Amino acid sequence: MTEKKKKKHTALWVTGIVLLALLAADIGVGFYMVSFAIGRSSASGVAVAPKAQTSDEANAQISGGWARIKDETERWYAAARREEVAIQSQDVLRLAADFYPSDSGSHLYLLAVHGYTGRRSNMVSYAPMYAQRGFHVLTPDMRSHGDSEGNYIGMGWLDRKDMLLWIDWIVRRDPQARIVLHGVSMGGATVMMTAGESLPAQVAAAVEDCGYTSVWDEFADELKYLFHLPKFPVLHTASVIARFRAGYSFREASSLNQIRKTEIPVMFIHGSEDNFVRADMVYPLYEACPTKKAIYVAQGAGHGQAFFIDPEEYERQVFDFLGGILPLA
Repeated sequence: MTEKKKKKHTALWVTGIVLLALLAADIGVGFYMVSFAIGRSSASGVAVAPKAQTSDEANAQISGGWARIKDETERWYAAARREEVAIQSQDVLRLAADFYPSDSGSHLYLLAVHGYTGRRSNMVSYAPMYAQRGFHVLTPDMRSHGDSEGNYIGMGWLDRKDMLLWIDWIVRRDPQARIVLHGVSMGGATVMMTAGESLPAQVAAAVEDCGYTSVWDEFADELKYLFHLPKFPVLHTASVIARFRAGYSFREASSLNQIRKTEIPVMFIHGSEDNFVRADMVYPLYEACPTKKAIYVAQGAGHGQAFFIDPEEYERQVFDFLGGILPLA
């Protein structure tokens, strides 16, 4: 072998080793991202959120709203009847929930869905405004959250199938039920993903609060914010790994695609200063919805703060929308 051929041969070996090392690193980072983002034992919750960009004035409003809501929630909860209930998912997980029956003979039901790394108790704050209008309230723990089983967070995509089972649970209890789905953050995405499924006639409407357009879009933002990494190739690799480990890819978990298929009315809510699930995600979602719809962008509010920055306006917006669909008192 000539010296020239030897050098070429060596260069090819070095290039191959470098490429293999990069591939191994990419796969390693992909596995880490899947575990970090959707693994039950390691998902980091609020630690992944960027620092809020809300103003001092808005923060003062939010603190005041939170205090009022907290007092009202505590009074309602102290008097409410609560039943612990459970169902089994299609992949044989035990899913837990709390059910708060109304004292009235109402056929109105709220199915309230919490966010990423949250639990069912997070949605109790939203219950009183529905309960005072006669709604029965069901607050599930999403899979891999709270008392529900599971190893991987569904980010709304796996949860949409679980939501169909919770809807069936309500319908079996009351065939005359009129059901509103209301979710916040990942719960908002869950509600939208559910809304794109074939739903029984008992599902009347959905209210989504600060949900993302897709898991791909949300994780692309997080990858850039947390790790300063581009989508390619890390997110592509992680998405493939998620498909095999968790049962879904990040691209298919799309609220936007699901909302295009919905046949129920949908209300879209977002905080104007949300920098976790970007505020601009709400507009393509709203535009894509083919049914009766409304949009409320709470000025000054950050992620999940639309309710707390102005509770009275939030409630007015929600029930003005639902009042055109349901027989509210």
